[in-house]
Amino acid sequence: MRSSNPVFSRRGFSRDNGHAGFNAVPQAGAPAAGANPYAQGTAANPYATNPYAQQDIQYGAPQAPARSGAMTIDDVVTRTAMTLGTVVLTAALSWALLPVDEANLGKSYGIAIGAALVAFVFAIIQSFRRKPAPALILAYAAFEGVFLGVISSTVSTYISPGTVMQAVMGTMCVFAGVLIAYKMRWIRVTRRFYGFVMAAAVGFVLLMMVNLLFSVFGGGDGLGFRSGGLGILFGVIGIILGACFLALDFKQVEDGINYGAPREESWLAAFGLTLTLVWIYLEMLRLLSIINGND
Repeated sequence: MRSSNPVFSRRGFSRDNGHAGFNAVPQAGAPAAGANPYAQGTAANPYATNPYAQQDIQYGAPQAPARSGAMTIDDVVTRTAMTLGTVVLTAALSWALLPVDEANLGKSYGIAIGAALVAFVFAIIQSFRRKPAPALILAYAAFEGVFLGVISSTVSTYISPGTVMQAVMGTMCVFAGVLIAYKMRWIRVTRRFYGFVMAAAVGFVLLMMVNLLFSVFGGGDGLGFRSGGLGILFGVIGIILGACFLALDFKQVEDGINYGAPREESWLAAFGLTLTLVWIYLEMLRLLSIINGND
């Protein structure tokens, strides 16, 4: 099951050093073909069959035997902590060093927008690389943190001092809730689930782009998707989509571990999870800003 997260949607975990990744034949001892959609294909052409040809993903299949150099959950946790830690550190530094008072607001906004563009470029480059580049991923996290720090400082200064902490706690609760639901199998990531999330995500992004164009050329809040009742509704939808992205990412990581993806691929997992958590935080911050701003 491919994730809707851009770092996972282009391809699954790769094949390297003899280890089978998502788009390869499973290792000896791994689930047989049909137990998982990634077990299809041949060694010569692992893309020969449609990975979404099955109706559902089967759970409880035996895992591939542990191999030296294969990705583990500890690897994913460690790399994710490093990537998110970089985001938090640079966000805190930008909050402290880039004031958003009247005298410095324009300068701080300019730096934040520039950092966001650089982070976006790094994310695109990494998404099209065949292998993860830790330096590139950490650079993305650093610039993304600068953008988040300035935006968060602005919300805290001009809307409500408690909004940022509420957004952080809300993001953590969403992550914990989805993780628990996924581990308990209350959420089942199937082909149908994937299709629904992708369709909803495409529609959501298109509506936001149209709203942005109307706001740029027509002034004001465009179609009203970023304020008032519609803003609250779309904020909730954005958070729900982020939660769905997390479930898809968890499934991708689980399959990567089960099928012996190389250890270096844990950086891709960290990168993808960071992208999703940033999405959820921004949607949470926007939603709470609307709610607190109306108080």
